[in-house]
Amino acid sequence: MSKNFTFKLHGTDGKARCGQIDTPRGEIRTPAFMPVGTAATVKAMMPGSVRATGADILLGNTYHLMLRPTAERIDRLGGLHRFMNWDRPILTDSGGFQVMSLAELRKMSEKGVTFKSHIDGSKHELTPERSMEIQRLLGSDIVMCFDECPALPADRKRINESMQLSMRWAARSRDAFGDRPGHALFGIQQGGLEEDMREESAKALRGIGFEGYAVGGLAVGEGQEAMFGVLDYAPGQLPEDKPRYLMGVGKPDDIVGAVERGIDMFDCVLPSRSGRTGQAFTRRGVVNIKNARHMDDPRPLDEACSCPCCTQYSRAYLHHVFKSHEIISSMLVTWHNLHYYQELMAGLRAAIAASELAAFVKQFHATRALGDIEPL
Repeated sequence: MSKNFTFKLHGTDGKARCGQIDTPRGEIRTPAFMPVGTAATVKAMMPGSVRATGADILLGNTYHLMLRPTAERIDRLGGLHRFMNWDRPILTDSGGFQVMSLAELRKMSEKGVTFKSHIDGSKHELTPERSMEIQRLLGSDIVMCFDECPALPADRKRINESMQLSMRWAARSRDAFGDRPGHALFGIQQGGLEEDMREESAKALRGIGFEGYAVGGLAVGEGQEAMFGVLDYAPGQLPEDKPRYLMGVGKPDDIVGAVERGIDMFDCVLPSRSGRTGQAFTRRGVVNIKNARHMDDPRPLDEACSCPCCTQYSRAYLHHVFKSHEIISSMLVTWHNLHYYQELMAGLRAAIAASELAAFVKQFHATRALGDIEPL
């Protein structure tokens, strides 16, 4: 394994790319989907099960971990990898998005953000320097700059002020991160839906220099059409020889469209959160297993799926355990959803490598358009 953080492109198909990130803790095949382990766990999953779905990397949450159990405690216990029994790469977000969403509980300044904990009301301060310190204590392999992410829609003045502040915070994050071989710091492009501001942000980030670059400030209420409009140009504003990460995305068709536009990395709570509410992602779209139509159905969620949920359990059983509020219901459908997402990423990688992405995407949409199988 590489002793440093490196990124290699293996192939392209149009704007889409497939490649590999090498880290001391293992490789990350791209395009990659990162399951979200907010509080040092992917909900309803064991770490080995997450790995079995094909995940190369997980995402942890700086905001939640700094409040409970605290980064200092995790550090004393050997770091986040040991703490949660995951020996492969971990990316941690900066905490900025969660803090900004607190609205009435926070106060922002040039220095950073002060806020009250949603858990017990205690007061905390998060700055670029403190965010870098927390992520260092956690032992993150990929660290995200501290930034501000305004909700959309917003006027140009608000977006510009936010972007400029984020770029100043990016420079401070880079300084505070220091020299950490084998670990990477990613910059985050901001600028809302404004192409000129996106370019200005990208230029500032390129001037600072990062191991990877994220497209931030999307999936915050603007809708898929507007998001794709930004992705038509934003990835091309970032360095071609570095990984590009679209934060907080998303639904399967969001991911496919973003890969077509040059994105390499994704994260989203959707597959695990939906798994806990009985929403299953299949090749033919979303299935609500709690619907009565599944009560007597002996067929699997997805006959083409090789996950334990689909190979060992029927729709009727899944319907029963959800209606009975059994814990296994969340476990099985979350496993299926994460497996589906990783299978989608593997299919995208293979299609790009073979220069067959257009055919893959056409089949993806055609199958989803069929809708779920007919009731028995």
